[in-house]
Amino acid sequence: MDDPTVNWSKERYDEIESKMIPFLKSSGYNVKKDVHFLPISGLVGLNMKTRVDKSVCSWWNGPSLFEALDAIEVPTRDPKGPFRLPIIDKFKDMGTVVMGKVESGSVREGDNMLVMPNKAQVKVLALYCDENKVKRAGPGENLRVRLSGIEEEDILSGFVLSSVVKPIAAVYEFVAQLQILELLDNAIFTAGYKAVLHIHSVVEECEIVELLQQIDPKTKRPMRKKILFVKNGAVIVCRIQVNNLICIEKFSDFPQLGRFTLRTEGKTVAMGKVTELPSTSASSSTVVA
Repeated sequence: MDDPTVNWSKERYDEIESKMIPFLKSSGYNVKKDVHFLPISGLVGLNMKTRVDKSVCSWWNGPSLFEALDAIEVPTRDPKGPFRLPIIDKFKDMGTVVMGKVESGSVREGDNMLVMPNKAQVKVLALYCDENKVKRAGPGENLRVRLSGIEEEDILSGFVLSSVVKPIAAVYEFVAQLQILELLDNAIFTAGYKAVLHIHSVVEECEIVELLQQIDPKTKRPMRKKILFVKNGAVIVCRIQVNNLICIEKFSDFPQLGRFTLRTEGKTVAMGKVTELPSTSASSSTVVA
């Protein structure tokens, strides 16, 4: 908003809002409920921590960015659900230490866990939240977890520290609902399209192996005609395949582990949510603790 050519202009603000609303609606957002527009200056920080002065922006009577963020309802995570901690990093420190955020369930010092997808049985030796050693941690906590039973080199980013009783699914393919944003010039989105999948801490090359349905953006229902390719803005259901086992969940069960983006040459071309997993995923085999 502090661009000299607009200088906190109400007309420019309204123009941006009017152009963003149709795009957000087509992407599945409830604009009235889930989206809040406000003017800010990232360059000098105006209307970020404290409300912008009337001498700068006389027409704005709403909150600052921090006030808006503080008012957001935090998504609920189940402390009694199966344990899920996507691993973002690992290192050696008197054993193997993994880092990540608890997305579901709780963990205690001494618990037995699985590192998926390699099904390594491990024991929790110590838990650290920030710099403090703790006995127990729950959903939303950023943790360092010291483990026994696995070497640091046997863990990759994207692996998941998981409950033994109900481990996370490990799959080579899945079905997803996908919103095409903006493809690269001259690209066609069809079976055989390749991209880079980003889902929680997983980064993996993938391929669209089948277009199953196209969704009508107005009715939200599947269209009857068979589809061979789609263009920008389309909403589809498709089957996606990866070369290596990845740990994911259905969006309806664990939103944080079931939403993703597809990127090509550094550009986000689509976003989606996992809707179905194969019934014979790697987690379905019996594990003895």
